[in-house]
Amino acid sequence: MKLNELRDNPGATRSKKRVARGPGSGKGKTAGRGIKGQKSRSGVAINAYEGGQMPLYMRLPKRGFNKPNRKAFAVINLGLIQKFVDAGKLDATAVITEETLVSTGIVRRRLDGIRVLGKGELTAALTLTVTGASASAVEAVAKAGGTLTVTAPVEAAAE
Repeated sequence: MKLNELRDNPGATRSKKRVARGPGSGKGKTAGRGIKGQKSRSGVAINAYEGGQMPLYMRLPKRGFNKPNRKAFAVINLGLIQKFVDAGKLDATAVITEETLVSTGIVRRRLDGIRVLGKGELTAALTLTVTGASASAVEAVAKAGGTLTVTAPVEAAAE
């Protein structure tokens, strides 16, 4: 097989529908927009407009509350930490900090801190220092013979 012989599977791609290109196309003349009216013109965006009637999204009551200053934590399970220890990517004897977790690639970024959850099996005795942890995670680490220290989240510098 050569580069010039590469082809998509039959039916994998469909050609673009060419509207307003004559009666033979099946979408000629008015291009499927009908005759006259706002929707036949260009530049029309009338999403959720109900002809002057109060739109549904405005008739329904508002629900809930989004806390503007809430903390977003990067979440990691104990099973994944154990997997990285088994693979030799994490040193079980050293103190595992948030910086260590980010540098090994278990967590992409810290956000407002890293929170450890207790899902998965932990066999190695680890010394973890993280921003948050669930009660089951603390219990599982202690059961494996390690320690889990929870620190206060780092506040963003006031600007």
